[in-house]
Amino acid sequence: MNIEAMFAKYNQAGNRVIYHILSKISSEDREKNRGSFYGSLSGLFLHIMGGTQFFLGMYREALKNNDAALKAFAPLDNLSVPEGALDDAQWKNLEQALDTIDAAYVNMAEAIGDADLKKLVKIDWYGGNPPELPLQFLMHQLVVHNTHHRGQISQILDSLKIDNDYSGIGLDCR
Repeated sequence: MNIEAMFAKYNQAGNRVIYHILSKISSEDREKNRGSFYGSLSGLFLHIMGGTQFFLGMYREALKNNDAALKAFAPLDNLSVPEGALDDAQWKNLEQALDTIDAAYVNMAEAIGDADLKKLVKIDWYGGNPPELPLQFLMHQLVVHNTHHRGQISQILDSLKIDNDYSGIGLDCR
């Protein structure tokens, strides 16, 4: 397994654990503004999902000649993820979208090789300087992004005295 696939599986495991912990608390507790940039626990979680979709969308053009990677992206084409405050039914339905996004990430990571990792991905950050970065760098940025926001969720859960064993997530990412 390449390291990118290992990190994608770590991300998938972390998201599943956090989703199931958040599923055990009330909608009111998930939606309460906790003072984070994204407000609520569900807002943070939706940002993780949206961030993953955003990064994968950027990778798609760089991997346009990798049929297996393109196949991995296909389930995202018609995927709709709710925004804003979620009621209990929307939260429950979010699990399927989460599974689709994380599976696309894992499948894409498993489909790439060393040559793909060197391909340049166009970005529009920092006023166009730099205009592109290597796929490998941006894949690591996705891991950092999601880990950062799961850590924020973990800190909020800790303050609420909700056990979340964040440090033990993903110990087995085979």
